[in-house]
Formats: sequence, structure tokens, C-alpha cells
Amino acid sequence: MSKSSIEDKSSAEDFQSFEVDVDYAGERLDKVLSAYFPDISRSRLQSWIKNDQVTVNDEVVSKPKHKIVGSELISVEMTLVDQDDWVATEMDLPIHYQDDQLIVINKPVGLVVHPAPGHYDDTLVNGLLFHFPQLRKLQRAGIVHRLDRDTSGLLVVAKTIQAHAHLVEQLQNRAFEREYVAVVHGQLVAGDTIDLPIGRHPVNRKKMAVVSNGREAITHYRIAQKFDDFTCVNVKLETGRTHQIRVHFSHLKHPLVGDQVYGLHNLKPKGASENLSNLLANFNRQALHAKALGLIHPETKERMKWESDLPEDITQLIEAIELNEQQD
Repeated sequence: MSKSSIEDKSSAEDFQSFEVDVDYAGERLDKVLSAYFPDISRSRLQSWIKNDQVTVNDEVVSKPKHKIVGSELISVEMTLVDQDDWVATEMDLPIHYQDDQLIVINKPVGLVVHPAPGHYDDTLVNGLLFHFPQLRKLQRAGIVHRLDRDTSGLLVVAKTIQAHAHLVEQLQNRAFEREYVAVVHGQLVAGDTIDLPIGRHPVNRKKMAVVSNGREAITHYRIAQKFDDFTCVNVKLETGRTHQIRVHFSHLKHPLVGDQVYGLHNLKPKGASENLSNLLANFNRQALHAKALGLIHPETKERMKWESDLPEDITQLIEAIELNEQQD
């Protein structure tokens, strides 16, 4: 296999992907990964598999002995620091709620969730381990689901093995209630459901895309505010594919404002005010906020729900859009 067979990794949230040569048919997954990653130890590769960091044809495979048939697409979430080596870092944690079973974090923009190349000691995990050392015993330090680095909002962390198992089961059974606010380019007429499968982009393997052989992905949305050149939408996820909201709205030709991967450069509306023009020119993260999170408490079995306010940058963006239309 040539070095060019695996794409270069450019950020902590990218994956390295490759198509398995048919000569590896019948081999174990961990052995195949060893061939494609000769500089990585077998034990580390196996830890990635067991930590659900490896997908085969967009399906998570957690057993190193999984047999390969050849020509599968394998994607690997690279972390060069094993979980046992994750360091605890003192930092202020944006805790929104906590009890003996779980923690709800209100993640700010720019905070990476898990340690990865370029982010060894400044992630949410590092901060959690400083404040809650017992989380080292849990898979992924108790984090059940994650948000992209530049998406703000609520995510849940389990404090116990029992809570982790219960919350993971809820997530898999689509019992989580996850609501987002997004600002997209263009004017959407009405709310709708986007039911389009998502998988790796057929050309750029670092991106996701709507593809016929992808995994089921369902996004519900309704209009919160409608403008001439933008729409603010409330979004509910039924499934949780990588970059799902960003991919779905980009596919509809309504990419999120500021999306550096799935959107075009922020288009300035005709006659835009200087304030709005400046905001758009400097809005360099997807305008996406995880506003609400609902789940069944793993111990009390009561349904709980938390909400967080929009961050300042999205609030300023919406206000600038409103003011610009008032001046038209």
C-alpha cells in the first residue's frame, strides 16, 4: 500500500479513510490496520477499535477480530494518546447541571471534546479528568455524545458505569431529545423533515455527504425566523450522524452561516449594512448551537430537560440581520 492510500490528517476532528485491498480478504481488522498504519502499535490500534473509533462501511466495529472481506471503506478516528495516558488539566468547566449520575456541559465554541493530534491537554476530557478523576475508569471519560469543535451547546457526561450504559442505550434507541438553533443562508419557506442517508464523501474522504449507500439520517426542522437572505431554524435530530445538520442543510443549498467545510464563503446580501457585512466576513464557525437536551435520568428514570441561551456571536448575527432588513 502506498503512503498516498491514506489521506493526511489535518485536524483533531478529521478521520483517515481508505479502501481495503482485496488481498486482505479474510484477515482480522486489527491486522489490516497494522498493515495500513505500520508506525502505530497493535495495542493502540486495538484500543481505537474497542473505543468505537473505527468504522467499516460507515458502521462502527468494536471487535479487533472482525473479519475483512476486501474493498470495504475503513475510517479511523486518530488519537495518538491512549485513554490511559490522557492527562488531567486544570480549567474552568462550563457545568450546566450535575448530580451523582451525570454532568451536563454547556460547551463553548472552540473547545475540542477528546484528545487528538494538536489537542493533547486542552480538551473537555482533560478538564473533566481534573475535576472528576473517577471518569478515567469510564469509556471516553464518560462522554456519551460529542459536539464539533465549533458547535456550542449542551452535551451529557456519565459519572458511573451504570449511568454510561443507560445513556448510551437511550442514544442508540433515539430516546435523547436534542434541539439545535441554526442560521442558514437563503430563505426556507416552511419546516420539513430531511430524510437522506449520510456517509463519507465519495471524493473528499475527510467530509461527509448525502450518499445512496450511507446510514439513515433524519433531521426535523421548523422556521424560527425568516429573512430575505437568511433563515433561523429550530432543528431536532432523530439520528446522530457525523456533521448531520451541516450536511443536510448544505445538500438543500442552504448551508449554515460560517460553515468552513460545507458552506461557501459567507455571501453578503445585496445592500447589506457595514455591520452585517463585517459580521459575515468574520463569522468563521458554523452558526449552530445545541440549545436543548432531554433524556431519562439513569437512576430516577424521570425525564429531564435542560436549555441554554444562544451564545453572543449567534445573537449578534441574528440582531444584525434583523436590523439590516429594517433599514431596507
